[in-house]
Amino acid sequence: MDNNHHPVYVGFGMLTPVAIMVVNQLPEHNTGAIVKDVNEFIFDDAAIIACLLRQWEVPTAMIGTAVGDDLRGHNLADQLKAWGVQSQVRFSKEFKTPLEVDVSDETGARTYFWQRDAEVLNTLDTADLSYLEQARMLYVDWYDGDHIVRAMDRAIQLGVPVFLNLEHGHADPELLKRYAGRAVFCQAVTDAAQRGDESPMDVAQKLIQAGIQTALITMAEEGCLAVQGAQVVRVRAPSVHAVDGCGAGATFSAGFIYGHINQWDLETSLRFATAAASLKVTRAGLQMFPIEEIKSLALKLEVQYQPI
Repeated sequence: MDNNHHPVYVGFGMLTPVAIMVVNQLPEHNTGAIVKDVNEFIFDDAAIIACLLRQWEVPTAMIGTAVGDDLRGHNLADQLKAWGVQSQVRFSKEFKTPLEVDVSDETGARTYFWQRDAEVLNTLDTADLSYLEQARMLYVDWYDGDHIVRAMDRAIQLGVPVFLNLEHGHADPELLKRYAGRAVFCQAVTDAAQRGDESPMDVAQKLIQAGIQTALITMAEEGCLAVQGAQVVRVRAPSVHAVDGCGAGATFSAGFIYGHINQWDLETSLRFATAAASLKVTRAGLQMFPIEEIKSLALKLEVQYQPI
C-alpha cells in the first residue's frame, strides 16, 4: 500500500502490542476457558485507527510512546511499517515494551489487561510532532493523561481539528474542562461499563457545553447518538452475532473520521461508522470490511432526528 503522501490522520498516544483472545464466555475465578481464536495487533486506539484507515487507503501516521529495545518493540515497528503507517518509532533500553492482553466473549464485551507505566507514557513528552504540519485530523485518548495537551495545543496552532476519545472521562469535571475545550470532535460513552447509567443526551449536552462542536455518544449494540449544532441524530445499530467486541469503539472512530475527511454530512458519517463497528464485531481481529460492504449496510440502518 502506498503511503508516501502527507498523513491525513495522525494518532498520538501509547504504542503497545496486543494479543486478542476470543472465548465463548469468561471463566470463573481460578478456572480456565478454551480460546477459540487469537489475533495480534497494535494498540492503543490511536494506533488501531491508523491501521484501520490504512485498509481504506487513507495516508496515516502515528506519534507514539517509545518502545523497549527488544524483540516486541522491533516487531511492533515492523508491523506499523507493514501496515503502511508512517511513524518514527523510538527504542529505549530503559524499559521493556509493554504488552496488552484482551479477552473478548460472545456477549460483545472485552476484558483487558494492560500496562501503563509512567516511565513509558512520559516519552510522549519528547515525541516529534512534525507529522501534524500537513494533517487534517489529530486523534488523542483521554487515558494518556496530560501528555496529550502538548499535541492538542500544537494541532490548534496549525488549524488541525482534534478528535478526543473521552470515553467515561466526562464524569470528572476537571478532565472535561481541560481536554474537551481543546477538541472539535469528542467520542464518549455513558459510563465505564456502557450500561447506560447516564442519559446519552445528557452526556452529549455536557460535552457541547464544554466546547465540543460534535459530540458522539456510542451505546454498544444500541448504536449511537450525535449532537452537532442544532442537529441531534440517533443511529440504531443492526442486530448482529457478536464474536469479538475488541476495537469496536476504535472502528466507530475510524469510520467517522473516514467520513469527515471525505466531507460527508453528519448522518452519512454516522451511518458508516455504526455499520463499520457493527460488522467488525462479527469476526475476530481487526481486518476491516470493504468500504462498499460497509456502505451497503449503512444505507439500511434506522436513523432518527430528535429535537435538541
